[in-house]
Amino acid sequence: MENNTDPTSTFFGFAGAAMAVLLTATGAAYGTGKSGVSIAAIGVRRPDLVMRSIIPVVMAGVIAIYGLIIGVIISSVKTEHYTFQQAWAAFAGGLCVGTTGLVSGYAVGVVGDAGVRSVAHQPRLFVGMILVLIFAEALALYGLIVALILCTSNKN
Repeated sequence: MENNTDPTSTFFGFAGAAMAVLLTATGAAYGTGKSGVSIAAIGVRRPDLVMRSIIPVVMAGVIAIYGLIIGVIISSVKTEHYTFQQAWAAFAGGLCVGTTGLVSGYAVGVVGDAGVRSVAHQPRLFVGMILVLIFAEALALYGLIVALILCTSNKN
């Protein structure tokens, strides 16, 4: 089969996949690290709360999965007839899920850090912390939805 695709379109398509994985993993790593520090700090005084406090770390890890999903979808496209429109849609989708994952990971880290420490002092704040974490996670989910639409709307 003849390959009549411009190499730059393939580059931008795969750059979108790379940005999706890279940026969401960076956000997830920040959220995990920031929340993990507070979990370790409260674990010294309140070891009974450590397992309940793991929730921000789990939510941060889910953000990286969003980028992985888009990265796999973008890289599974057949490149024999890859158009500029498909490449730029993949690039835009990767940046969309990547940047929303980055800021969502930052938000989960900040909320997780403050929330875990607050719950150690006042356990009734647990439900409020979970609600704010859900809204912070929703930012990445919005980016995932837009990226899915961009990356699957114009496939061959």
